[in-house]
Amino acid sequence: MFVTISGPAGVGKSTTAAGLADALGYEHTSGGDIFRAVAAERGLSALELNKLAEDEGEIDRELDRRQRELAAERSDLVLESRLAGWMAAEHADLRIWLDAPLDTRIARIAEREGKQRANAREETVARADSEALRYREYYGIDIADLSIYDVTVNTARWSPGGVLDVVRTAVETYDPAADEGGASIDTDYGL
Repeated sequence: MFVTISGPAGVGKSTTAAGLADALGYEHTSGGDIFRAVAAERGLSALELNKLAEDEGEIDRELDRRQRELAAERSDLVLESRLAGWMAAEHADLRIWLDAPLDTRIARIAEREGKQRANAREETVARADSEALRYREYYGIDIADLSIYDVTVNTARWSPGGVLDVVRTAVETYDPAADEGGASIDTDYGL
């Protein structure tokens, strides 16, 4: 089974995706790791690379192309990134969106990165705005449109282990035969 896990920064995508892949014996690939590696290769922070990507569209397109290639090549995979549900839509069996209130996400990011909350808030909001602009401009995707997801989970309501339990239950009880056609997703993003 091929599962995507998407959501904004600070919702626990990486923790959940890694735990799910471990529990199921699947491979785990993180779009965030790919993005941060590209930023590091260029000597930039993630926010700086996000800003640069506003002017250099090829940065996003290359990262998204890599995700689509992974999706086409593999099964028994948990692919995690903000756009995983969109980029792998034609291959994914189950698309999951994780979310949490902004204040919860900011607190998590500040703790994880050892930053002041005000700085974490400013960077996180700027990054989200930058990404939303690019997703709309490059692909016509409204990141706030959750209609493509099979499951959405507010991660503020459970511990990391509890979120993993919810998601794992969704995966283990998923019935592909129960799909009644669902919504059609245009997956031609010019990649």
